[in-house]
Amino acid sequence: MVESNGSNTIPDSKKAEPSRQIPARPELSDAGNVIEVRDLTKKFGRRVVVDGVTFKIKPGEIVGYLGPNGAGKSTTVKMLVGILRPTRGKILIHGRNIEKDLEEYKTHVGYVPEEAVLYTHLSGYEYLLLVGRLRGIPEEELIHKVDGFLQICSLKPYKHSPILSYSKGMKQKIMMGAALLHNPEIFILDEPFSGLDVTSVLVFRRLLKSLAAAGKAVLFSSHVLEVIEKVCDRVLVIHESRLVTNDSVINLRDLMHVPSLEEVFQKLIQHQDYDETADQILSLMKK
Repeated sequence: MVESNGSNTIPDSKKAEPSRQIPARPELSDAGNVIEVRDLTKKFGRRVVVDGVTFKIKPGEIVGYLGPNGAGKSTTVKMLVGILRPTRGKILIHGRNIEKDLEEYKTHVGYVPEEAVLYTHLSGYEYLLLVGRLRGIPEEELIHKVDGFLQICSLKPYKHSPILSYSKGMKQKIMMGAALLHNPEIFILDEPFSGLDVTSVLVFRRLLKSLAAAGKAVLFSSHVLEVIEKVCDRVLVIHESRLVTNDSVINLRDLMHVPSLEEVFQKLIQHQDYDETADQILSLMKK
């Protein structure tokens, strides 16, 4: 794992080792960890998909989670939200193992999956009411929240239209709304900006900052390096099922002697000539 001690090599050890995190914000310096992941491992048969992943998230932190396709990001996320159970390792919330009361743990989590899974025969309004009722939100408060969210997100004209008729971006907004309704302390987002227009991305990007300022803990899994670089306090990079770095964007850029997170990612993960690959594809098209 890359650590802020001058080393930029990936060790041969199988188990991820902790690396120095960015200094906590002054107002959070004494705060404990909201989420702590210890030696998280998931196997499907003999195949190890996530291998010894270890990290912590404090209140007010936005942590980016990067990695190429198939590296183990989405599997990690599904374990964190309780969809999958780990083969080995622990997930702690405020020091307590979530396995002791998984349903109670889920009340603390807002989750936006990579693919929108919605009841498309319902309208956006009906779907958000359903989610809010399942969350136990009082009816008057829930209706106020849902109406307000639809208005702010320019979905009011489609309030009673079936979700089946929504665009991908509109469905994504509904998923974001469903994750926010119960005001959770933990947000776990898997490619949350997929399908959103530029304006909506800017709004939700600002919202993430506001959530962090309110003391929420955010894990943001994405392939969009530019957004991760601008939004996140710290970055985890997973490659071939193992964490290879856990540090702030600034420290990583300094450590790797490159100006951007994209170039850091290329040095850590990608070992190919991009120009050569593009030329090969272009050549193939012409044949």
